[in-house]
Formats: sequence, C-alpha cells, structure tokens
Amino acid sequence: MTVRVVGQGVAIRTSGLGKSYGSGDTRVEALADVDLEFGKGRFTAIMGPSGSGKSTLLHCLAGLDRPTAGQVMLGDVDLTRLDEKRLTHLRRDRIGFVFQAFNLVPTLTAMENITLPLDLANRKPDQEWVDKVVTAIGLQDRLHHKPSELSGGQQQRVACARALASRPEVVFADEPTGNLDSRSSADVLGFLHRSVREFGQTVVMVTHDPTAASYADRVVFLADGRLQDELLDPTADTVLDKMKQLDTQEAG
Repeated sequence: MTVRVVGQGVAIRTSGLGKSYGSGDTRVEALADVDLEFGKGRFTAIMGPSGSGKSTLLHCLAGLDRPTAGQVMLGDVDLTRLDEKRLTHLRRDRIGFVFQAFNLVPTLTAMENITLPLDLANRKPDQEWVDKVVTAIGLQDRLHHKPSELSGGQQQRVACARALASRPEVVFADEPTGNLDSRSSADVLGFLHRSVREFGQTVVMVTHDPTAASYADRVVFLADGRLQDELLDPTADTVLDKMKQLDTQEAG
C-alpha cells in the first residue's frame, strides 16, 4: 500500500522502506516495503497494534535508526546515504524530536532547555520566533524554573518548545502524552496542533491513544510492519473503530 499526499507539498517521504533485526531463523522484519509521504504543514499520527513497527518507522524517519532497505527523503536529501557526522548535523539543524520522557536537562531552566539545541550548534536564536513559541506554550511565568519545579505537562510543553525553537522542517513526537494525565495531554496536543495551524509546522506523531490521534489531520495505520490504511480528519471514534478492525484482522 502506498499513501501519498496532495496540497502543500511533501516534507518527508519513504520509498521501499524496510527494517529488519537479526538473521536466519531469528530474523525479525520490523518494517517492510513502506511507501509513505508526509505533507508540509500537516499533523500526521502513526498508529498500530503493539509490535506493528510504528516507533521503528518514526526513528527511521528522524534519522535515529538506519533502515536496512529503501530510502528516507527529507526534502531532496536521502538520509540513508549520509554518514554519521552529516546525519547528526541534519538532525540538529532540520529535525525536532519530542520524547515521551521529556529529556530535559535538570540543571537548566525552562528557557535554557528551550534554546539548548541552538546553543550547542553555536547558532543565535531567532528571538522573534522563540518568543512566539514561548508565548504559545503559555509558560511565560515559569521560564526561569528548572524541570523539578514544573509539572509533567509543563515539562513536556517545554520539550515541545525546544523541538520547535530551531524552526525544523519536521517535528517528530514519540508517544508525547504517554506519561501525562488527560488535562496535561490536552495541553501538549493542543500546542502541537496550534504549531501546525499557526506556524505551518510539520508534525509526525506516534501514539496508541485514539483521542491523541484525533488532534491530527490524518492517521496512518501499520500492522506487522506494513501500511494498512489511513484516515483523514479523524475523530477518536473513527480511530478506535479502525484499530478494532486491525486487531480483528490480526486475530483472524
């Protein structure tokens, strides 16, 4: 199955993407022949049963893991052809990543965590842009607090702002609300949604939660490492129905 986009153009795409682990009788195929496009300025959620390959796909897209077959194209750059040094620079300059575990530096303030990737790259922040991002996360009165002084939801909003601070071409989010309560989850997902609507950001998120997926413009579904289907303008109910269908197919 090939899933393609129309509209503003393609931010990142895969062609014949495959990822396997081990060899011989112990070989596991995590991804198989995945052809997929992610539109610019769109919010896409990736879903599937446990072991479907969704996190592996996200890590290959973000250059955190190398596929064993196929291509990952970020614009006109083939990530699979880059050596480690060039890949590191690309991730730093053109990709943002939000982890489930926040990954904030405990000794730095919220603002210092937000600008950390730029500081490490010796790049001067675009202050107007950073100010917009900071305003969007709604934590102006907490910017001088360290992570231990912030709630989980506040920490994750800081992590989202850090991912956007360098104006990356794509922000990847791996179960960003997995450690949060429902109210904090809504805050984080609302911020990601607004970053697409207001800033034109491209967001690709892995989630297991139909409610989280309903914030996206579309949802793509994986099972056994292969693309199965997609939903446009999803709701929590339509996502849940599709997941039940996939579970039934697997059981059959």
